[in-house]
Amino acid sequence: MSDEAYFSKGIDSKAPVLLLLHGTGGTETDLLPLAKEISPDSSVLSVRGNVLENGMPRFFRRLAEGVFDEEDLLLRTEELHAFLDEAAGQYEFDRGNVVAVGYSNGANIAGSLLFHCEGSLRGAVLHHPMVPRRGVQLPDLSAVPCFIGAGRNDPICTVAETEELIELLESAGAPVTAHWTAQGHQLTYPEVQAAAAWFKQVFLK
Repeated sequence: MSDEAYFSKGIDSKAPVLLLLHGTGGTETDLLPLAKEISPDSSVLSVRGNVLENGMPRFFRRLAEGVFDEEDLLLRTEELHAFLDEAAGQYEFDRGNVVAVGYSNGANIAGSLLFHCEGSLRGAVLHHPMVPRRGVQLPDLSAVPCFIGAGRNDPICTVAETEELIELLESAGAPVTAHWTAQGHQLTYPEVQAAAAWFKQVFLK
C-alpha cells in the first residue's frame, strides 16, 4: 500500500471510520470534502494508490479502459486489506467499523474488498463503480449495506454494468441502494448529498 496516507481522528468514536479511496489521478486529499458531507464527526483514513499509470496514481493496474489486470487487482486488494489491519492498530480505531467511500478506481478497489475479503468493510459508498471481478463466489454480505451512485449516461460504467454489480451484491445478501444521475461519470454534489442522507439513515440513526 502507498506510504501516502492521511488520518484524522473524529469526535464521534462510535461513528464508522471512513476509508477514502480516490479515482485515477487523484490523491489522498481528493475525497476529504466528501467525508465532511457524509459523516463530519467520523474518523477519516484516506490513502493514495501505489500504482502509477502515466504518472497518475491508481489502486491497481488495468490492461485497457474498463479491462482490469485481475492478478494485480487481487494483489492490491490483499495489500489494502492488510494495510487496514495495520492502520487500525497504529491509529487505534475499531477495525470492524470501517466504511469505504470510493470514486471510480477507488470504488472498484472497495468493491474488490467486498468481493474477496470477508469482514473487511462494514459498508460501502461506491461512486461510479464497475464489477471488480466475475465468476467468483462472494462472501455473505447481508450485514454490509452499500450505496451505489451511478450515471445513466456514464460512458465508463454503463447501466448494464451497474445493474450487474447491484445484482451480484444483492445475491450475496447485501442491502443495496442505488442513486441514478444523468451526469455521465462525473461525481456531482447532489449525488454526494444522496450518499450522505443514506449514510445518516443507515449508520448514524
